[in-house]
Amino acid sequence: MATEANTADDGGLVFHPMDQFIVKPLFSDGPVGMFTITNVTMWMALTVLAIIALLVLGTSKRSTVPGRTQSIAELAYGFVYKMVEDVAGKDGVKFFPYIMTLFMFIVVSNFLGLLPAAFTTTSHIAVTAVMAMAVFIAVTVIGFVKHGAGYLGLFWISAAPLPLRPILALIEVISYFVRPVSHSIRLAGNMMAGHAVIKVFAAFAPMITISVGVGILVTPLSILAITAIYALEVLVAFIQAYVFAILTCVYLKDALHPHH
Repeated sequence: MATEANTADDGGLVFHPMDQFIVKPLFSDGPVGMFTITNVTMWMALTVLAIIALLVLGTSKRSTVPGRTQSIAELAYGFVYKMVEDVAGKDGVKFFPYIMTLFMFIVVSNFLGLLPAAFTTTSHIAVTAVMAMAVFIAVTVIGFVKHGAGYLGLFWISAAPLPLRPILALIEVISYFVRPVSHSIRLAGNMMAGHAVIKVFAAFAPMITISVGVGILVTPLSILAITAIYALEVLVAFIQAYVFAILTCVYLKDALHPHH
């Protein structure tokens, strides 16, 4: 997460809170193409390596009394497994590896994005949209494979009065196709907003070097605000990964048990 601020030639403060989200080529200054290795590519690769280090290397020497890394890996495994079992049911447990992968990728990406000078890959709609569309397509395919045309019963609310059922069915269809949009925007929007706010307050932190009188008041308040928001972002980083995973479980439950 970039937190640098720049000063203009006339001594004024200049900052661009959205610059930290710019996708840049990693090995050149040219335009970003389809196969260009960018800062997003690098941080996604680091996310994958961190997950492998935690879940594979960290548990390679398992013991009855687990160490710190093994404990974290086991807690993550148990947390996601319980969530899948509780929300999607016993039938949903077979899809646990996929949901576990989603959760770990998002939560590790979020936490890596909190490092100084890091890039938060989950702040980009291009990244979250791919994951959301993958979930949408997967649960739709699962629903039709398991139930055939009976999966359309998801949109027909039999408990409602008959005259209202067509209207409710239309609403259900619209809400169903809006799922990947809300699923992706929720994660990207929350991650982008928090980092942008931190950048704004960080720009005011060096105010004391520009104007001592104003800076005596502004700089300490800026540092306190950065600390508070950063602590909140640590919580948001986990909550957003949890929300994405639990919504995936809810959609999976609908695919496995579509009838209202």
